[in-house]
Amino acid sequence: MHITCWGSRGSIPVSGKEFVTYGGDTTCIEIRTKDDDIIIVDAGTGIRRLGNHLVEQNRFSYNLIFTHAHWDHMIGFTSFKPLFMDRTELTVYRCPFPDQYIENMLANLMKPPNFPVRYSDLRASIRYIDSCPATFRIGSVTVESIPLNHPDGGCGYKFTESGHSFVFLTDNELGYAHPGGLSRDEYMKFCMGAELLFHDAEYTPQEYKTKKGWGHSLYTDVIDMAIEAGVKNLGLFHINSERTDSDMDSIVESCKAHIRNKNSDLNCFAAGCDVSFSL
Repeated sequence: MHITCWGSRGSIPVSGKEFVTYGGDTTCIEIRTKDDDIIIVDAGTGIRRLGNHLVEQNRFSYNLIFTHAHWDHMIGFTSFKPLFMDRTELTVYRCPFPDQYIENMLANLMKPPNFPVRYSDLRASIRYIDSCPATFRIGSVTVESIPLNHPDGGCGYKFTESGHSFVFLTDNELGYAHPGGLSRDEYMKFCMGAELLFHDAEYTPQEYKTKKGWGHSLYTDVIDMAIEAGVKNLGLFHINSERTDSDMDSIVESCKAHIRNKNSDLNCFAAGCDVSFSL
């Protein structure tokens, strides 16, 4: 299983010379399985670059899963080039919402006056599959879902293949109880033994004093949970839209110091654009 991050910014995409190292695109993750199936998680602005890359590789069959319906995780959908090609076959899983919510959500993105091309005019073949909250499979990968602790809800996921697990918990707040969310211990159990965890770690201790309840985690809470869960590699996710490269470098160093103080060998890094990992 090979994981690539095409976007990890929170709230809104950014650009400029101070955002080069970690990139400015919002959430989009690509997973390539051992059978070479393609799983895409979220359609933030990072999906535009991914789409261009897939077309260059002559790849036109994909699986798409959403974590939740906030704009920064959807706004790249209309710029996903393969949608406008007859060869494309897209399977969309009805997570984290039931019935036709996903179809309606995507159609509304493209409804006038929001966008000049209607959803009904897309040339790709798109099919929808009921999935959450049950565990389901995409080829050789088992996908488990868990409710996010975030305003308006959502789902996090564990992807397991050949005994190797990648857990993706963006927009998940460990220090505050939202309706429909779970306890910190339940997220810890879900992450238990994962080789790779990407977890929302947007806030510094100072920032969290005024942002508690906004749906994002204090990075020390994430580190402590990852250590208790026996996670091997932790990618700090949902990078604040105001966070410059140098700011993020400082946070990573602070995280590493916190890990040393815990006498842990957890590998911690910022999951910026183009970060990739093989399990």
